Amino acid sequence: MILDKLKGQTRVIGTKQVKKAITKGEAVSILLANDAEPHIIEPIKELCREHNVEYEMVDTMEQLGKACGIDVGAATVALINFE
Repeated sequence: MILDKLKGQTRVIGTKQVKKAITKGEAVSILLANDAEPHIIEPIKELCREHNVEYEMVDTMEQLGKACGIDVGAATVALINFE
């Protein structure tokens, strides 16, 4: 399952942090919630295309937040590679 990728991975949560990670070249994969507002996830999708970063869709913000171990929903999460 896509959410299994989050276990044991360094990650950032939230639109601003995800955008930073993509533009700095630190993001290796992005997870986006299908039920997030389009004005939030569409710019992230565009950044992913511009920077050749893969992204995958998750059903709900609630699922994404839970998979990250937070008590609120998350619209965007980036898996980070600091190498």
